[in-house]
Amino acid sequence: MELSTDTIAQFQDMTGQNGPNGTGSDVYVAKPTEGAYFDDGREMELLHFIYDHPSIAEIRGSPTKVLQAIDEYGRTQAYMMNVGNKKGEIVTNLIAELKPQTMVELGGYIGYSAILFGDAVKKAGGKRYYSLERNPGFAAVLMALVDLAGLSDVVKVVIGSSAESIKRLHADGTLKHIDLMFLDHYKPAYTSDLKLCEHLKLISPGSVMAADNVIHPGNPPYLDYVRSSVAEKRENFAKEGNDNDNEDLEWMGRMKNQYHKRVAKENISTDIKGNPNLKYDSTLIKSFEPTGEPKSQDVWEKRPTRSKDEWVSGEFHPGVD
Repeated sequence: MELSTDTIAQFQDMTGQNGPNGTGSDVYVAKPTEGAYFDDGREMELLHFIYDHPSIAEIRGSPTKVLQAIDEYGRTQAYMMNVGNKKGEIVTNLIAELKPQTMVELGGYIGYSAILFGDAVKKAGGKRYYSLERNPGFAAVLMALVDLAGLSDVVKVVIGSSAESIKRLHADGTLKHIDLMFLDHYKPAYTSDLKLCEHLKLISPGSVMAADNVIHPGNPPYLDYVRSSVAEKRENFAKEGNDNDNEDLEWMGRMKNQYHKRVAKENISTDIKGNPNLKYDSTLIKSFEPTGEPKSQDVWEKRPTRSKDEWVSGEFHPGVD
């Protein structure tokens, strides 16, 4: 018997009293409406800003102070596409509750989330935080800041495309199970990478996914997939090919070409169909970008239901944008 639950819960963010993201001094420089907002040299400038900081001696070995330095750069120098402290708090609370032994993030950028969540995983007794980042330049900054924060014993940075990195970590036995996964990379890859993890059985009862940016700018294919019933997934699974083979990316708007500077054409795997017997319930949580813009996050957990091959997710708190 299939247990069909698809609950969407919304929560207000935990903010201060003086504005959507706390006090006015807390917010980042506004995200540019046109032109580049990353991969234009600001990532390396951030690294110089922190290592030239007058408080560098106090920053060393302190995840909190490294994050504060990154936030300072975002407030005073240039916009940074980080998860920020408000949305980050949602996920760190989840980490404290779940106490994951192994957490994976897809899309590490300059390391804000890896430091924030990696530190939380360590404090919760976890063993490993894998940060997957395909841009070697970003990964270099990420590794430098993780080392500066004193988290190299827990945070492992993996360079390469998310799909290939997941396959490689699974094949060599390094990654056997994912307790908590944070998705914050190229939006069309959310669905294909989730299906890949299902296929490799890295996701099992008790695993939780926290997905960022599913409402704004939005990710319709991903939401359609995680909200589909087991019957709908089985029907699609039986089809020849994949319904994402010719996916229209117009829903991405400006973000569709965000990586064309480095990659002429995105190669999103469509040959893995995932596990149609997994059923998710989603929880949406309202929060804010570091710039003060409102955003939402989604989180899913899988747990056994009445059939050994059907799983339903419980409701947790999270999501990030």
